[in-house]
Amino acid sequence: MAGGGEAEDNPVHMNVVAMVDIIFCLCVFFMCSFKFKQLEGKFQSWLPKDKGAGNPVSDEIVEIRIAMFWDKGAQKTIRVYGHREVADGPAGTQELETLIQGAYEDWTRKGKPQVPVIVDAEYEVPWEEVIQIVNIAKRLGVSNIEFAMGASSLPTAPKQP
Repeated sequence: MAGGGEAEDNPVHMNVVAMVDIIFCLCVFFMCSFKFKQLEGKFQSWLPKDKGAGNPVSDEIVEIRIAMFWDKGAQKTIRVYGHREVADGPAGTQELETLIQGAYEDWTRKGKPQVPVIVDAEYEVPWEEVIQIVNIAKRLGVSNIEFAMGASSLPTAPKQP
């Protein structure tokens, strides 16, 4: 006998080659039909549908943006509307209010009363300065106020020597 041993040791004779063939064919079938779930590059998000890359690009910027920077040397806030620096103090606040009011009225006449007033303040700017801009916008009847946080707004860790 090829497998060694006696016939009475193995009373049931089974053809194992056919069973291995079937198991091998089933393994190949399941490996070929298996679909991997791609995990990288996909995550669930709930983003606004009216903003972002899905919209056609237009040359017209539809926003009223006030950038605020902290001058460490002078210990004061520098406010910039568009490319125009607005002075600090009560006169500067009145000038900024006039600029925001004029821009908002222009957008309202163009049929876009939902134009946002975007406050883009650096990390070091005191909150009372930011709230002052929000109060001006609310006083003028602007209902869409947004906050922007650029790369310069993030606190940086101190450099290690």
